[in-house]
Amino acid sequence: MLNAAAAERNKEPILSVLRQSVSAERPLQALEISSGTGQHVTHFARALPNVMWQPSEYDQQSLSSIEAYRAHYQLHNVMPAIHLDASLPHQYWGGIPPESLDLVVNINMIHISPFACTEPYAVNGQISPQSNIDFDYSLRQRNPEWGLRDVSLLSSIAQRNGLFLEKIMDMPANNKCLLFRKESLV
Repeated sequence: MLNAAAAERNKEPILSVLRQSVSAERPLQALEISSGTGQHVTHFARALPNVMWQPSEYDQQSLSSIEAYRAHYQLHNVMPAIHLDASLPHQYWGGIPPESLDLVVNINMIHISPFACTEPYAVNGQISPQSNIDFDYSLRQRNPEWGLRDVSLLSSIAQRNGLFLEKIMDMPANNKCLLFRKESLV
């Protein structure tokens, strides 16, 4: 069971956002893209028993950690982790029909992956405070495809895919949580 300090620090604030945004009254299906260690998905599953969680990950070491968390907590609402390459179209995501999902959660991935996979964000091209400017620079030095994404760009991509940016919430350590919702057909 891998342990990430950032996951431990952020699991409660993220759970708070989920509790405010997700119905606790009916069964829901959720996909967590890039589940990392498994700390988040097991924490959320314990707190939201009406949600059936499908963890996923690209990295084999992380897949093993997720399975270790599943074995430790024995949660009925966390399915076995699947290998998922978020840079590929959803048709290659382990046979999960997108229309079957009520919730898609993605934490701490957008800034450390190529843009095809699309934390702290840039807003109208501006990054602040200085710690996030430094973080963006260090990410781009490690890999030119990484870096903080602009909220307006992410919002426009979401709109082209039938989603709208409902809220931006401040999180610990100068991070942001972006909540996108499927546009109503009504």
